[in-house]
Amino acid sequence: MNQKNSLGLDSCFVDLDDPLELFKIWMSEAEKKEINDPNALSLATTNSNNEPSVRMVLLKELSQKGFVFYTNLNSPKSNDIKKNPKAEMCFHWKSLQRQVRVFGNITQVSDKEADDYFDTRPAESRIGAWASDQSEIMGTREEFLEKINKLKNKYKNTNKIPRPKYWSGWCLIPTAIEFWLGDQYRIHERLKYNKDSNNWKKEILYP
Repeated sequence: MNQKNSLGLDSCFVDLDDPLELFKIWMSEAEKKEINDPNALSLATTNSNNEPSVRMVLLKELSQKGFVFYTNLNSPKSNDIKKNPKAEMCFHWKSLQRQVRVFGNITQVSDKEADDYFDTRPAESRIGAWASDQSEIMGTREEFLEKINKLKNKYKNTNKIPRPKYWSGWCLIPTAIEFWLGDQYRIHERLKYNKDSNNWKKEILYP
């Protein structure tokens, strides 16, 4: 019989007041179990017409402030965020039968944070950030590869590839985080944290 926490949920829902600490524990377990990209998440945004859009991105940082990912600031997702900074993330780890949903407001990271992260990326990825007009219509694949080759010749010193000003990071500052654990017959377990001023309040949800 599985051990339970103080709320009667599976012990994987560790008794913690801060959901970010619980998320770190779950992410650490996912990193051991998931074959590819345990930091992958679906990001849902809406445009000015309230039309939804969802895509996969990678979580690159997690701090007490929030969840950070990086992208082209002219991309559809970034344009959505500029118009409506409310968004939701969803992590799903099939190997663990766990899911985490994170809702909140998104703000842009500082130039220094973006520069520091950009410098850690492989040279090819930094070149790619310059070469790609993200989500714009491409003439031919060869046209894109030619742009990459020209940039490689321009930035032969891979230690000095600057960050494009149109490339940066977004930080989702959570106001609600829900943890989900799958169970047989759809008798799933759900624990939701809601931000109340500077504190988090917990509640159990029906499956």
